[in-house]
Parts: sequence; structure tokens; C-alpha cells
Amino acid sequence: MIFQRLRIISGGQSGVDRAALDFALSYGIQCGGWCPTGRLAEDGIIPDKYPLKESITSNYEERSKLNVRDSDGTIIIYENEMDKGTKLTLDIATGMSKPLMTINLHDEQTYVEGQIREWLSKYKISVLNVAGPRESSSPGIYRLTTKFLEKLQIEN
Repeated sequence: MIFQRLRIISGGQSGVDRAALDFALSYGIQCGGWCPTGRLAEDGIIPDKYPLKESITSNYEERSKLNVRDSDGTIIIYENEMDKGTKLTLDIATGMSKPLMTINLHDEQTYVEGQIREWLSKYKISVLNVAGPRESSSPGIYRLTTKFLEKLQIEN
């Protein structure tokens, strides 16, 4: 169970963020993170079931900075191309010199599970920021991310 000793944080946006939080909640994994003030997301107000703290601004960039800052490392999950917001998170993590792993689900190989385990161990990750595109930028990414995370959890 690769994620059992981790705390997963995310920004609560539709798509990858929400998939990571739903995954954590369904497997009893600690979770949280920062979201924009007002709990804003593209699909409306982020439900209260997600234990997120509100930043002082409605700016998505600020939320992303806080989640990168408060994590030990960030995994970016996407399919094919990164959208603008996902690239921003990549730039923030790089700028803060934080451990970063990118996973293109389009190119996913079976060896990725071992790479993730090694990466988590190498950087002593205990708080993991999971980021990626919103659902409108990458239709189906919520489902693909959930399937990917569940596969990792079950096989490890």
C-alpha cells in the first residue's frame, strides 16, 4: 500500500485534484490542502467533505503555491499535454526546488509503480501534493487518475 503512510494534499479543483482527494478519503488516507477563498472551483463550490483550508485570495496560483510549499514533493498527473494551470504548478515546484514527478497517463508503463515508490523514499515524502489538469481541460482525467491511483494502491 504505497500511499498508506502519506498525507495527500491537493487544491480541490475538478479533475486530478478532486480524484486525489476522493481516493484518499475512500482509502482512509489523511488528506487536505489549500483551495481559493470561497472554496471556488470550475464546477462551483468545493464540497465541505474535502478538508481544505481557504487561502486569503481567490487566485488559483496562490493556492498552488501554498500546496507546493506545504508538501515534501509534488506528483503531476496528466494525459497527453499539460494545461496552463498544470504547467504553472510545475514551474512553482521547480522554482521552490521541491521534488517533482510528472506522470503522463497516455504513456504510462508498468514500471511507474516502482519509480514512484523509489521517488517517495528517496525524497522522504510524507506530505504529497497531487496536481494536474481540471476536468474541462482534460475530459475524463478524474476517472483516469482514480483508476491509476487505485491500481497503485492495490498492487503495492
